Amino acid sequence: MGSDKLHVAVVFHRLGPYHVARLTAAAKVMRITAIELSAETREYAWIKVNTEGQLNRVTLFPEADSRAANSREVAARMEKILGETKPDAVALPGWSDGGALAGLQWCRRNRVPAIVMSESTAWDEPRKPWKEFVKRRIVNQFSAALVGGSPHVDYLVELGMARERVFTGYDAVDNEYFAATTEEIRRQKAESRKQPGLPEKFFLASARFIEKKNLSRLIEAYALYREKVETRKAENRKQKAEAQSVDPSASVSTFNFQLSTLPWSLVLLGDGPLRETLNSQLSTLNLHDHVLLLGFKQYDELPAYYAHASAFIHASTTEQWGLVVNEAMASGLPVLVSNRCGCARDLVQEGVNGFTFDPTNVEQIAGLMLRFSTLNSQLSTFAATSRTIIANWGTEKFAIGLKSAAETALAASPRHANWSDRLLMHTLLAR
Repeated sequence: MGSDKLHVAVVFHRLGPYHVARLTAAAKVMRITAIELSAETREYAWIKVNTEGQLNRVTLFPEADSRAANSREVAARMEKILGETKPDAVALPGWSDGGALAGLQWCRRNRVPAIVMSESTAWDEPRKPWKEFVKRRIVNQFSAALVGGSPHVDYLVELGMARERVFTGYDAVDNEYFAATTEEIRRQKAESRKQPGLPEKFFLASARFIEKKNLSRLIEAYALYREKVETRKAENRKQKAEAQSVDPSASVSTFNFQLSTLPWSLVLLGDGPLRETLNSQLSTLNLHDHVLLLGFKQYDELPAYYAHASAFIHASTTEQWGLVVNEAMASGLPVLVSNRCGCARDLVQEGVNGFTFDPTNVEQIAGLMLRFSTLNSQLSTFAATSRTIIANWGTEKFAIGLKSAAETALAASPRHANWSDRLLMHTLLAR
């Protein structure tokens, strides 16, 4: 490393708003070269984020998705840009993407330390012993790691990375943007609600319409929640009638909520291959008037929905992290989060800013929805606590974590790759 600031090349598959926010924060404490593998991907319909004047940005495949390209072409373009930029260290997104493996190979050949950025946990998908063996061999070639949170640290350690070489902060959003924008919208609440056409009270979910996001089960749980509300209303009316038969002036409310505000609606943001399936489910359950499918929303549209939501729910059956939970908490929302989400352990404090649940347990989800919608004034305390918790998981944490990982990697010799590791990399890159 020369006299200039520490220079780290950071590779992402595609630069979305979240990546740009993290890299912009990192660029305040290091010299950053942002390497984007692809200009477009099929998963997310983000508009291109303009980074001119903010980041040194290079796109390897401006015309296509790198995952559809020949592995030799990916490696050639990666080697060219890394050779030209000459970073002190390279941060790579995981251990399976072709671009990440090409970057790792360049680091090994040029004796430049590599940092793995990971949000994998031991339980986010079924693990096979032979695959874990391969991962360990690849992870052994990295000098340090930047991961999401505590379960991700544990998994990297399980794969052979020394705990003192693993740093957290990988999964972060621009907390200040969501906090400030939602507060401004709330100050104009009456006017701003008319434009998106939102109900007075609602649970908000934001996810791609794919199987693992568990939206079908969430809708099933929501239908059961509505049944539970009606049961409670009936019980409340019965108890009130019985009390008034004894004392006509009696006012009984055993559940301490205004019946007119329940049940809340459910708003789903996102799109994907299961849209028609979910629409059919809503028809079957007669929920079209109560569940709104509002489509995919760009980054700058999201605060309007967070600002008006009463609570946020994320129901995935498997999720490496769940950045939408960060967004919701930064926006000041109480949260209900699947215990299969990687963020749950670090971001959700039971009964303090929300609750976690088993995503396969419809009864439990419905029960928590009922509990949340009857908390009344306690919800504002949950919301404030969400902001307090997420304040420690902003883009500054990413910047500090990446810098610490790079300094740790540079303090050690680049990882040695023996002949079997070289053969493994050659085999993986030839796929």
